[in-house]
Amino acid sequence: MKKLILCALFIPMGDKHGSNHVHASGTNLVEVRSGEWPINLERDVDERDTSYALLFRDKQVLTSVLMDTLPFANLTQLKYFGKALTVLKTGNNGDIAKFKDYSIKRADKKYEGTWFILRDRWCLTDFQQSEADLLISTIKGL
Repeated sequence: MKKLILCALFIPMGDKHGSNHVHASGTNLVEVRSGEWPINLERDVDERDTSYALLFRDKQVLTSVLMDTLPFANLTQLKYFGKALTVLKTGNNGDIAKFKDYSIKRADKKYEGTWFILRDRWCLTDFQQSEADLLISTIKGL
């Protein structure tokens, strides 16, 4: 009987401290684009840190819906992404911001304005200047 009572006392503590990763669901910070080609910026808070992710549909796959995630381990990495968009906004057609795992290229289209092409190791998406502005303002607000 004593063993049963002792076990009941230690199970809650063991569960809380024995788990290395307690995961909370991601919080949608901004829906950049909805519809057939969605783009969302999310924040994921767990027990020890906060990470961010840009979720988007891969534009290279047209026959099915393939969603990809560009992860940012912390706010500093996300801010670098925001700074790259800001610099490209004032740059020229064809300018590229290269990072370890992804790149962003400015692509001006004659009748459609400024676009940005985001390419990670395996996937690709694009978004307009107005959508980049929404990302920039959201990142600055963090």
